[in-house]
Amino acid sequence: MKKIPDPFTASIIQEHLIAAAEESFIRLGRSSQSPIIYEVLDYASALTDWKGDLIAQANGVPGFLGTLSFAVKAIIEKFGSPGLKPGDTFITNDPYSGGGNHLSDVALISPIFHQDAHESTLVAFSVNKAHWTEVGGMAAGSWTTDSTEIYQEGLQFPIIRLGRDYAIDPALEDLIAANVRTPERSLGDMYAGIAALRTGEERVKEIVFRHGVDLFLACVESILEKGEAAARLALKDLPKGTFTAEELMDDDGFSDEPVPIQVKVTITDDDFIADFTGSSPQVKGPINCTRTRLYSACRSIFKSVTDPAAPLNDGWFAPVRVVCPEGTVFTAVRPAPVSTYWETGAYAVDLIWRALFPLLPDRLTAGHSLSVCGTLISGKNDEGEQFILVEPQAGGWGAGADKDGESGLVVVGDGETYVMPVEVCENRYPLLVDQFAFDSTGKGRGKFRGGYGLVRDYRIDCDEALLTTTFGRHKFPPWGQAGGEEGSPNGVAVIPKGKEEPVLWKGKIARYPLQRGDIVRLITGTGGGYGDPRERDPEMIREDILDGFAEA
Repeated sequence: MKKIPDPFTASIIQEHLIAAAEESFIRLGRSSQSPIIYEVLDYASALTDWKGDLIAQANGVPGFLGTLSFAVKAIIEKFGSPGLKPGDTFITNDPYSGGGNHLSDVALISPIFHQDAHESTLVAFSVNKAHWTEVGGMAAGSWTTDSTEIYQEGLQFPIIRLGRDYAIDPALEDLIAANVRTPERSLGDMYAGIAALRTGEERVKEIVFRHGVDLFLACVESILEKGEAAARLALKDLPKGTFTAEELMDDDGFSDEPVPIQVKVTITDDDFIADFTGSSPQVKGPINCTRTRLYSACRSIFKSVTDPAAPLNDGWFAPVRVVCPEGTVFTAVRPAPVSTYWETGAYAVDLIWRALFPLLPDRLTAGHSLSVCGTLISGKNDEGEQFILVEPQAGGWGAGADKDGESGLVVVGDGETYVMPVEVCENRYPLLVDQFAFDSTGKGRGKFRGGYGLVRDYRIDCDEALLTTTFGRHKFPPWGQAGGEEGSPNGVAVIPKGKEEPVLWKGKIARYPLQRGDIVRLITGTGGGYGDPRERDPEMIREDILDGFAEA
């Protein structure tokens, strides 16, 4: 007979699970070696049930939303529940199956068992995913804008057992160390992830010991059912019908031709269907993303327009349906390059966002800078040591129907991440930050204006370095609404030492050579405006002038 938990116990266990995921998240960040993890927080930590369904996730990268449960389910499919043992540790970064992102985003998974006098019961999984600064490949930092196949992008982990009995296979550790440019850092990030797995496992075991395995499993099932019920209730508040949007992505890094994409969103009482049929086939360059990331994008925007504050679990996504044929820029297949997948993943969110904006102006804003604006500067410092700076940039968000856009905020795919602190950049890398300011270009005007992007100048302080960037929305700036102006584009300028004018202004750059004294200027876009600029409140104009964002 099925055990039915009381709602109070189920709620208590749910809060304990969330706390366990958050503690795992903190442990990974505090133990990691890479600033992209411990400063930027480019990672996520979660718990799933024994079937691989997400039951708790700590705040982190929304771009990983849902991909963690896919990684667990891929392991269950490959090994089967009977093939899992206490103390197992698995690893994957395969974008086409359980990985879902690019090779730098490495997922670690451990099954959690409850052991009593009679049997060992699989009750959950502990899982995390973090951006390792180095996983090998053709370019330092393991992502670039000119790769043409996955084999150029780094070491692939095709859902393998990394270790048994709480010990890591030394042969696999040696294999990783031999294939990355910064082995100490990459292995340090690996062991930080393993430490986080153990934290999640310990806390779940404590919960099961306190409440009993049958009650725990019943409560987990109840949590998922409650999430689905709440999502379906929230779905009823959304407008019903079919809504469409089309956009152009800048290019794929090889051709100057824009990449057309589109979506048809159908909302019924029971389903939220996002159909991307008709979007571009997968392209030569690495902006492709895979189906798992597409699911993650659709889940992110669905959560945003229903109830962003509600506890997160896979039950909440039961109404979401994703339709897209294989082999598109959203559903690339092996061996398509995917190292800058975040460009297309973000556009998947933006398409649905744009389609629904006219119907939900109280919940959504006009277009924002959107691109993660990935930046990679690598080389050797004056001591001859390899350095690799990998970071996202923040930008301006679009205005809403009753407010200005936020300035200098990380984009939709980055969520709880941060920009790299100036002090860390100058301490860890041969770089000097000459400027870090708002980019008040005067774009994005409206009754409510778009938020301002940022300008960040890096002056190179070593003999030689290489610059790689992918700043999407370089050609097609953020969209305005209801008469509001479009925002400004993202872009990168290179100003040689002793010069005042840039020799380069681009969005995508692959390993551009730099010398000591050269300046790299990173500019992120201002968000789109909302409403007629002539209707802007004079007091708000006065505040803009006093803040130095507008001229009198």
